[in-house]
Amino acid sequence: MQLFECSNCHQPVYFDNNYCTACQHALGFDAKQMQMVALEGSEDAAIWTEPSSQTQYKFCQNKQYHVCNWLLLETDQQAFCLACSLNRVIPNLSEPEYRQRWHKIELAKHRLVYALLRWQLPLENKLQNPQQGLAFDFKADPNCPHEPKVMTGHDNGLITLNIAEADDVERAMARNNMDEVYRTLLGHFRHEIGHYYWDVLVDGTEFLQPCRALFGDERMDYQQALDRHYHQGPPSDWMQHYISPYATMHPWEDWAETWAHYLHIVDVLETADSFGMQIRPQVVQQQHDHLMHLAVKKNPYYNQSLDEIYQAWLPISFAMNSLNRSMGQDDFYPFVINLEVQNKLRFIHEVIQATAQKAHQAA
Repeated sequence: MQLFECSNCHQPVYFDNNYCTACQHALGFDAKQMQMVALEGSEDAAIWTEPSSQTQYKFCQNKQYHVCNWLLLETDQQAFCLACSLNRVIPNLSEPEYRQRWHKIELAKHRLVYALLRWQLPLENKLQNPQQGLAFDFKADPNCPHEPKVMTGHDNGLITLNIAEADDVERAMARNNMDEVYRTLLGHFRHEIGHYYWDVLVDGTEFLQPCRALFGDERMDYQQALDRHYHQGPPSDWMQHYISPYATMHPWEDWAETWAHYLHIVDVLETADSFGMQIRPQVVQQQHDHLMHLAVKKNPYYNQSLDEIYQAWLPISFAMNSLNRSMGQDDFYPFVINLEVQNKLRFIHEVIQATAQKAHQAA
């Protein structure tokens, strides 16, 4: 993610900040300009004004729950911002614990939507497009032990998330039970949105056949593949062909897992570039220096070269893993990107860039 600044005093601020600690102005995110806007107005004001331009804004209606800081123009008819308009079901807000979980969920979801907007990927809600639109259901498990638990997943544009994933202890237990090395809210969102964009960007398009050549034929029975995976586990050589054990289960899961990692890589690299990070290990011999030297030549969201993105990723992931180990923490990026995964990442990169280019030309 890019480094944001207060539009009033230019102090660096976080994407989810509600006010600037330097000049004390209220802050909101303008998704059309992709920037944080300093605002003047009372705490309970319906209309807020950007001082320099005198542009008038209103906050998304979910600001009242402290889960959204996105803005709409005062003239907009909608009550919810683009990110919040995707919600179909939210947790029971009479439960304080559920409200805390929803807050964490929205932080992750808004970061996801930021990335989708950077690429100008198709992004409509189910009210706008019932057939191909996107919606989120954030649900808790039923209180009755005999009722089925909420399953996180995607079905025809509807992404369901069990809000237990927003509880650190619950998520850590699930990670241990599933023998996973990585499990985060943002990771869930990036994985499930990958399923959605397979439907929107690949199925029935010129990308379908090359996708099958790389990821496999998605027409294989999903339930049989699921049962086989949980009974037999991944193949012993999975690290040579896939990004994770779960990716071996079915071509759709391979696509979604790889898609999620592509979003991980691009977002981290943009953050590193925004902070001007440079990496040049002192112990690397000169002839191999280029392999571990971080140099982001272009913003990774717009870089047409997957090779440049990958070569920038190697040193940042190695450095961050080393820093985490110095603190006694698990690796920042506990995955190995083999040659086959590189090719899969390249394909996803090409699909996204082709879509972004069409959107840019149509604008």
